[in-house]
Amino acid sequence: MTQLLFRDDAYVREASATVLAVGPEGVVLDRTPYYARAGGQPGDAGTLAWDGGETSVVEARKGEGDAVLHVLPEAAIPPPVGSIVTAQINWARRHLYMRMHTALHLLCAALPGVGVTGGQIGADKSRLDFDMAEPPTKEALEAALNALAAGGHAVSDRWITAEELDAMPSLVRTLSVQPPRGAGFIRLVRIGPEDAPIDLQPCGGTHVANTAEIGTIRVTKMESKGRQNRRVSIVLEEI
Repeated sequence: MTQLLFRDDAYVREASATVLAVGPEGVVLDRTPYYARAGGQPGDAGTLAWDGGETSVVEARKGEGDAVLHVLPEAAIPPPVGSIVTAQINWARRHLYMRMHTALHLLCAALPGVGVTGGQIGADKSRLDFDMAEPPTKEALEAALNALAAGGHAVSDRWITAEELDAMPSLVRTLSVQPPRGAGFIRLVRIGPEDAPIDLQPCGGTHVANTAEIGTIRVTKMESKGRQNRRVSIVLEEI
């Protein structure tokens, strides 16, 4: 088991940790600020440093249970089991993913009631696929997204049980992928106030604390991917 520090604070950039296991698939720590690839969001990259050594981390990926595999370059020398390391993420990369991921939540908010059929978060661009026949114009959607981002809405989360989620099926926007239920609890991410959220849905990713941190969103493309499947691609301007 790895303590996932980003769940409590997505702004943690580094942490001291103990090496639990080392293998060809990666290094497992007892705690980590690294987000492991999941839900369309890439895993974090960065470095591990210890007394007498240092190595880069190519990407963090999921292991068994809540274990995080810190994948090293092929020829890297890993830290010894039991050693204390400083695990540091590539913050510029992570923060961009946090902005992108939150922007995709706003994209869901701008298209209420529309199911999501797929998605991908990238450093250069991100996209969501929606089950809808007649999308709004690119210009109207972009204006709505930027109004939401500029509104400075707080982003927060809380945990609910699987039974609570079953009682509120409309919270799940993804049509093909259900939120993980292995631990019996599901993390809900909320944008806006609790009594009138702009967006509320299960999500295990990392997000900014306020929508104003996203910056300007550009809708670059709206494509038809089937009779009722529409792909919306976005990019973010530098801040």
